[in-house]
Amino acid sequence: MKCKISRNAAKVLQLELDKPENEGKLLRVFVTHKHGDHAHYGMQIDVPTDADVVVSTDKEIDVILVKDEPMLDGIRIDYFYVPEEGFAITNPSKGNHGDH
Repeated sequence: MKCKISRNAAKVLQLELDKPENEGKLLRVFVTHKHGDHAHYGMQIDVPTDADVVVSTDKEIDVILVKDEPMLDGIRIDYFYVPEEGFAITNPSKGNHGDH
C-alpha cells in the first residue's frame, strides 16, 4: 500500500505526534464512508492492530492503514492554509481528487 504526505501536512502532523501523550502512537487514516467510486476519509492518532499495515512515507511519518481496504491504497494527505486551514485526504489513484 502507498501513502503520500505533503510537506505542510507533515509539519502539522509531526507537531501532534511529538506530544508526550502520543508517544509510541502513529497516524491512522481510515475510510469514514464510501459511495460511488470514491471514499471520504478520517484520521486519528492510534496504535496498529493485526488488521492493519504500517506504511512508511518519504516524510518519515508512518501511517496505519487497514490491510484489506482498497480505497486507502494511494491516498494523499495535504494540509491547506487557504481558503480554510485544515487537512484534505484524497486518493488520486482511485479518481478521488477532492470533495464533491
